[in-house]
Amino acid sequence: QVQLVESGGGLVQAGGSLRLSCAASGRTFSSYRMGWFRQAPGKERVFVAVLRSGGSTVYADSVKGRFTISRDNAKNTVYLQMNSLKPEDTAVYYCAADSTGGSWSYWGQGTQVTVSS
Repeated sequence: QVQLVESGGGLVQAGGSLRLSCAASGRTFSSYRMGWFRQAPGKERVFVAVLRSGGSTVYADSVKGRFTISRDNAKNTVYLQMNSLKPEDTAVYYCAADSTGGSWSYWGQGTQVTVSS
């Protein structure tokens, strides 16, 4: 069982930056692929970024070049550095973890990011 706890959300002006953190429990954190998703009001949850255990990354087109996903295995933590934020980035951001390569197995509770124009 893996527990995920996100932090770092908040209110920021357009053009600003935030760094989200996701602290994970479990001794095999380094073997998990880790992802970030977001859900805007009235919309479905969508993919933002993934960091595979081998180190490769994939980003949604909407955040490519602005967001960076990274991990610190010693701290069991994955990060999402968000730069050049836009009002359309406003959403609840969720961290997810998986070791099977299939559906995402574990989810955090989410952290709110609000970008004002």
